[in-house]
Formats: sequence, structure tokens, C-alpha cells
Amino acid sequence: MKSKYFGDKAFYKKVMAVAIPIMVQNGFTNFVNLLDNLMVGRVGTDQMSGVAIVNQLIFVFNLSIFGGLAGAGIFVAQFFGSHDDENIKNVVRMKFVIGGVILLAGMGILYFFQNPLINMFLHAGSNTGNIDATLEYSKDYMAVMLLGLIPFVLSQCYTGTLRETGETVLPMKAGIVAVCVNVLFNYILIFGKFGAPAMGVTGAAIATVLSRIVECFIVVAWSIRHKEKFPFMFGIFEKFHIPSGIVKNVLLKGMPLLINECLWAASVTMITHCYSKRGLAAVGGINICNTINNVFNIVFLAFGDAIAILVGQLLGAGKLKEAKDSARKMRVFAVIICTGIAALMAATAPFFPYLYNTTDEVRYLAVRFIMIMACLMPVCTYTNAAYFTLRSGGKTLITFLFDSVYAWCFVVPLGLLLAYKTDISVLYMYMICQGAEIIKMFIAYILVKKDVWIQNLAG
Repeated sequence: MKSKYFGDKAFYKKVMAVAIPIMVQNGFTNFVNLLDNLMVGRVGTDQMSGVAIVNQLIFVFNLSIFGGLAGAGIFVAQFFGSHDDENIKNVVRMKFVIGGVILLAGMGILYFFQNPLINMFLHAGSNTGNIDATLEYSKDYMAVMLLGLIPFVLSQCYTGTLRETGETVLPMKAGIVAVCVNVLFNYILIFGKFGAPAMGVTGAAIATVLSRIVECFIVVAWSIRHKEKFPFMFGIFEKFHIPSGIVKNVLLKGMPLLINECLWAASVTMITHCYSKRGLAAVGGINICNTINNVFNIVFLAFGDAIAILVGQLLGAGKLKEAKDSARKMRVFAVIICTGIAALMAATAPFFPYLYNTTDEVRYLAVRFIMIMACLMPVCTYTNAAYFTLRSGGKTLITFLFDSVYAWCFVVPLGLLLAYKTDISVLYMYMICQGAEIIKMFIAYILVKKDVWIQNLAG
């Protein structure tokens, strides 16, 4: 029993060698977002809510990029396992094409439809917030943040490829530098330090864009300087030709992931819209909860990436039994570690909301939202690990059904029903909708147990 669910020291050392740099990079990124959020939150509740609304919309774009590139990433990991550099180069070309298409579509939608999108979250129903002021702050923040989407997409194409081929330290270092840039310029531009004007939410957006430009420059420059280590990162644009077989395979595996991430992110946005029907206090409380939740979630998200990378490489090398065994042990390890993380998150819940310059109503909701998410973290950890297990073998259609179809056919209708047809408080709405993850966990267990994901795509 022990050997089935637990690995030896060498196994965990290998897992953590991949997971820790990802945790550190994502940790710094989310810590910066936390500081960004806190600094804006010190200015006022309307500013904090305006930034939160725009970030919810950009969240959909970000996940669309992750989903669009993830299908290609499956092939990069498996081709790397089979030492096929030429096909890695072809897949990277596909990443740039997919990223460019999503970038143009996303910028167009967020620019031309920003008013109706922002107004989805602006509802009366609480004693907190000014709707008109929140709308203006949202538009100011959006105007600058759109520019940051360009370096974000470019860096994701490079960073994802480096991670999928085992290089996780460089993206971590680039992320740390970006965090430092963001914190420094947040302080200067939000509050008007060192002779700069106090720009509030606009200053926060400028700082974020600058940090993304710096991160992109570091990742691209480093990749260019290490040709001997990553030969597949060179000559990508010299003859921009992608074999039809690669295009077909990446699109067949990648489209379900792209659609899944888009729809899943949209479902999260729709659920947030449901909560916002109870007023701007709910928006503020959920923003505070999401900010601290994102910091604690870095651990189980990093384990998901580690599963995708390590299991994908084992599958590509034809080591199918070892891949199954490693995936099982990593899922168990992730749940155990994240149960401890959840306890730490619950302990911070009564204190964190008081760092914000906001109302008692918002703080009251935020504390309880955080407690609910802490209780659900072990459940979310398992479903996330199962998702990446299925994805590592290219079962993207199953992950689509498991993730987005479940959200839109069950969770979103449940949220809309509670928001529009009942007077239930936002706390009970939140508990019920987030608690639906428990049902999803049992579905995940059944799907992984069937072993349909165990296949070599690179053979």
C-alpha cells in the first residue's frame, strides 16, 4: 500500500525540482498581485472594485492563452521525451500563431465591448460602493492594461516551452525581477512618490505593464543566448512552415483545451456576476478572498504543472506504467501538502481583510469567503491534479467535458437560479456554488481510474 501511493526520496526530489521553481515564480507573481491589490485597496473601495472587475475580465483572456498554448504544450513535453527537436520547433511555431490570433481577438473584445462587460458586475444591493465611480476607475485601468497583453502573450510562448522541456528556473528568475519592478512602480505611481504624480488605478496598471515587458525581455533574451541548450528555440521564424500533420494534431488536441479554458473562465466570470447581484460589497469581498486565495493556490497549481510535465515526458518516452504510477503518487502528495496549506489559509482569514481601507461589510464577507475556500482546498487540489493527469495523455475532450461542460451545465445554472430566483444571502450562494467542486472531485476520480489517458502521442 505504501509503495503504491508514496514514492521514495529520489521521486519527491524530482517532483519538487520541477514544482518549486514554478511555485516560486507563481508565488512572486501572485504576491505582487496581492501587493497591487492591497495598495489600490488602501486608496478606496471603489478603486479596488474597479480593478477587480477588469482583472476578472482579463482573467478570461489569460486562461484563453493558457488553454490555447496548452494543447501545443502536450506535444512539446512528449516530443522532448522522445528527443525530437525538429518537431518541437514546429509546435513552437504553432504556439505563436495561436497566441497571435487570441491576442487580436481578446484586445478587440475588451476594447470595443468594455462598457457592457464592466456593467455586468455593477449592481446595487449593499451599503458599500459608488457604481458610477467604479465604472470610471474600471475604464481607466482597462485602457492601460490592454497594452500589457502583448508582452504577456509573447512571454507565455517562450516560458511555457522552457517549462515543458525541463527549464523551470529561468522563468522563476524572470518572474522575481518582474515582481520587483511591479512593486517599485506600484509604490511610486499609485501614491505619487519621488516626485511622480499620484495616479491611483492608472499607476497600478502602468506598473503591471512595465513588469510584463521586463519579464518578456528577460525570457526572450535568455533563450536567444542559450542556443546550445535549446536548439529548437532557434530558426523558428526563418522558414515559418508548419507541417500539416503537426497543425492537425495540435488543433485536434488543443482546440478542446482552448475552448475549455475560455468557457471555464467565462463560467467563473458568470458566477462572479451572480454574486455581484447582491451588491458591490460582495464584489469587494470576493476580490479580497480571491487575492489571498491565489497566493495559497500556487502550491496545488504548481503540482498540476509538474504532473503535466513529468507524466507527459514519461508517456512520450513510452514508459506508460511508470507514468501511471508517478501520476498517482503526485496526486496523493499534492493533496497531503495542500491540506496543510489550507489550514494556514484558514488561520489568516480573520486578519487579512483588515489590511484594506474598506468597510466592515466588505471585511465581514471576505473573512467568510476565505474560510469557505480554505475548507475546499484539498478538494480543489485533487480535481486540479486529476485534470492535469488526463491532459498529460492528450485526453483534452474528456477534460473539456469534465471542466467546462460541468461548469456550464450545473454550476452556472445553479448560480443564476440562486441569484435571480431567491433572496438567499451571498454567503450561502458562495458556499453552495463553490461546494459543487465536491461532486466534480468524484467525477475526476472515476475518469482517472479508467486509465484512458495513458497514451504516447510522440510514438
